[in-house]
Amino acid sequence: MNFQLSEEQIAVQMAARDFARTELLPGVIERDEQAKFPTEQIKKLGELGFLGMMVDPKYGGSGMDTMSYVLAMEEISKIDASTSVCMSVNNSLVCWGLETFANEDQKQKYLTKLATGEKLGAFLLSEPEAGSDATSQRTTAEDKGDYYLLNGTKNWITNGSSAAYYLVIAQTYPEKKHKGINAFIVEKDWAGVTVGAKENKLGIRGSDTHSIMFQDVKVPKENRIGEDGFGFTFAMKTLAGGRIGIASQALGIASGAYELALKYAKERKAFGTEIMNHQAIAFKLADMATAIEGARLLCLKAAWTKDQGKDYTLPASMAKLYASEIAQWVTNEAVQIHGGYGYVKEFHVERLLRDAKITQIYEGTSEVQKIVISRTVLKD
Repeated sequence: MNFQLSEEQIAVQMAARDFARTELLPGVIERDEQAKFPTEQIKKLGELGFLGMMVDPKYGGSGMDTMSYVLAMEEISKIDASTSVCMSVNNSLVCWGLETFANEDQKQKYLTKLATGEKLGAFLLSEPEAGSDATSQRTTAEDKGDYYLLNGTKNWITNGSSAAYYLVIAQTYPEKKHKGINAFIVEKDWAGVTVGAKENKLGIRGSDTHSIMFQDVKVPKENRIGEDGFGFTFAMKTLAGGRIGIASQALGIASGAYELALKYAKERKAFGTEIMNHQAIAFKLADMATAIEGARLLCLKAAWTKDQGKDYTLPASMAKLYASEIAQWVTNEAVQIHGGYGYVKEFHVERLLRDAKITQIYEGTSEVQKIVISRTVLKD
């Protein structure tokens, strides 16, 4: 067993760290306050190859492993989780889903533009009445012969108004339940597609979260992904990989807050000495560092398992569950260490606390992860 990162992995980590500090840190507070999408920053991420990290270079991707993706996600998330969620959706849901399951024509038409960042993608699964219960799809795709007629509403869609291409999960054969669900590639500018108002959120406020409505949208047969009825399997397999991305985001939010708290504890004085010299603060930092290291190892183990071509459902769920839980706790402790300063926007940790919460909810809540984990361990 080797815990040493390769030279290439370290280079990716350093490039992401440098980008986060030089391109994302300036203006991150204003983007959060104004709920402003990081358009320029996302464009630059694409130019650097961070939006198609794991995609084969023949489709315009960077051809990196999942471990490099985890390292990059952590570094970006330390500074700006609104940018990293956009990066995560494009990489591990949209690009991975297409490269793994789409046919060659679909890859040439769509994946080549998504992997380079020329276009952004979004993943449309959640609905007003189908969140954790993804089998209860109300959005319908009626088979009309040479096309499908798409009707319904999707919500909580990251990259909702910025994406050009949507991967849409919809029900074609209600009587077949989850086996009647299909997955489609839908272009945002097609007739009948409407982007709803941007959500006003607690955290990740710079990210682009919208409801998307479909009214009699004609989807060509050639835009269906995989065999008829493959949609639910497509969604579940894709989300399993997405959980590695969100686990890495949670890890980054936690480690970003910890680094700020550590720096503050070395500089801030109380009772005649730096607060790091008080055991109450020193022990907080010790617990935070230990929890973060545990989360990092879980994320890297999940990524390694995926890179080895093994079933990564269990390690991905474990990584997401643990990293998201400790992100909430670590950011709370970071605010506490900062005292009153932690409660104001200028010191960043309050934003990280707000950003952390969503990692326990999207791409499978903590409760859903426990269902996945318990079913797997009880099966053995």
